[in-house]
Amino acid sequence: MNLTAPTITLTILLSLIMSILQPRNTKNSLMLLFLISLIPINPLMNNNELTLSLSPLIIMPTENINISITLDTLSLLFIPIALFITWSITEFSTWYMNTDPNNNKFIKYLLTFLITMLVIITANNMYQLFIGWEGVGIMSFLLIGWWHGRQDANTAALQAIIYNRIGDIGLIMTTAWLMTSSSINMQELMVQHETINTIPMLGLLAAATGKSAQFSLHPWLPSAMEGPTPVSALLHSSTMVVAGVFLLIRLHPTMHNNNTMMTLCLLLGATTTMFAAAAATTHLDIKKIIALSTTSQLGLMMTMVGLNQPTLAFLHMITHSFFKAMLFLCSGSYIHSLNNEQDVRMMGGLLKTSPMTSSFLIIANLSLMGMPFLSGFYSKDTIIETLLNSHTNSWVIMITVIATMLSACYSTQIMLTTMTGYPRTHHNTHKESKNTIYPLTRLMLTSVLVGTMTKVSTLQNTTMTTMPKTIKLMALIATFMGIMLSKDLSYTTYHIKPKKTNKQSLFFNQLAFFNIPHRAVTMNTMKISQQTSTELMDLWTLENWGPKGLLNTLTPMIHLSTQQKNTIKNYMTMFTASMALVLLAIST
Repeated sequence: MNLTAPTITLTILLSLIMSILQPRNTKNSLMLLFLISLIPINPLMNNNELTLSLSPLIIMPTENINISITLDTLSLLFIPIALFITWSITEFSTWYMNTDPNNNKFIKYLLTFLITMLVIITANNMYQLFIGWEGVGIMSFLLIGWWHGRQDANTAALQAIIYNRIGDIGLIMTTAWLMTSSSINMQELMVQHETINTIPMLGLLAAATGKSAQFSLHPWLPSAMEGPTPVSALLHSSTMVVAGVFLLIRLHPTMHNNNTMMTLCLLLGATTTMFAAAAATTHLDIKKIIALSTTSQLGLMMTMVGLNQPTLAFLHMITHSFFKAMLFLCSGSYIHSLNNEQDVRMMGGLLKTSPMTSSFLIIANLSLMGMPFLSGFYSKDTIIETLLNSHTNSWVIMITVIATMLSACYSTQIMLTTMTGYPRTHHNTHKESKNTIYPLTRLMLTSVLVGTMTKVSTLQNTTMTTMPKTIKLMALIATFMGIMLSKDLSYTTYHIKPKKTNKQSLFFNQLAFFNIPHRAVTMNTMKISQQTSTELMDLWTLENWGPKGLLNTLTPMIHLSTQQKNTIKNYMTMFTASMALVLLAIST
């Protein structure tokens, strides 16, 4: 283990950089790297951890800045997953982006995206983590705005980077705080966790809220759907959005004693889960529904971080990566077949025309709902079980169960509208080639088997049930209720002509607080700035304290050197008084 893991990790990073420089056979390189990255997982089972540090690059009185890589459970498990998903998405991209003149450049961008994510995963100090953190942000900006001829794509890319900058302020603040009062090295940081203040913790929470699109900084994620579908798949599964939650899981030992922080994570996560799931049920764009579903699942991970269960959050992050990438690639296959049609109402009968893609989409959706024995079940069911058995917050429990019901609802809605019924648009059905089917098959196998494999490798014996049946089956009950409600709703509303959406639906459809950060806040800021610059500055401050003020404070030189101030009454008074005095003096 001592030499294998670091050698392998460095080999992976160097090979990826080489692939960027010469992107001839990227797909095979990624496959090989994935297989190599599986080797260090075996010794990892014995809880071995390793840190690899180079000699300091910058020597300072308080901190020595060096390149340092940590290889622990989190990084060694997540590297193969990121490589596997990028391998599948890259292969899919060769088909999806076939007509794009800059196809090679696109693949290079995807690989750079992966490298920056690997930098975050393996970083052993806050500087290195920050480099990866910013790198992921820049790459997301370039990839979301890939089709920069479209106004919406440019707006979405800007939106992504601006929202992330808001979160980054938190990370910069935390790093600055740790530099002055603690250490930026991860191990030293973990040792001193009793003394960490709430302020850097809040900075971490802000960073995670921005990057993982938690409630209040969420609108950029659905907008990011303007990018090509492979970008959405990579962005939502194993890079970018999971980086925020990954940061909290990595630095969890510093937070777990801080009750304020834990409560905030719990409430923020639960609100996000519920809100995003409700918003997803009102949307009709297939990619936006899946994007909001990602936000909902990230909220679930955040809830687990707030419940002091970072390992569970990490497990859900792993299982979620596979079925989310598969959902996006299936929707991409549909969109491509239907001449770039993304509205679910315009789809239909796709089970007959694209049978393989449809069956994969069904498996991905079932895994997302938490159907027994698919990988999503092992993490999602456990999360809800843990939540129901905790003595924390009944409100959080209630809205998380409602969110589970809603996630089953929108997943069923996707399946019923796209696959059943008759085709509602002109099909340009592509033959499902091996470039689409191979990556989807791989992702399907992992979506089915990863959960079972994790269970087999970690739980050798069957655990004893120690809770009431209702609580044990609560997640499944909620899921089945969601499926039935969605099915009934689609049957009852199928023949009714479209009506004007009601207030609640409109509220969620406009991403609820979408209008507040985008319209109200920006307009008011602009208005206040305008008033400040014109009325306060120009018309009052500069007038009174500028030229006019100076004029009033200066006394003209002539007034200082002479008594003649052109005040006739004063002169007459003085003259009369002095004459009276003279006459008085003469008479005496």
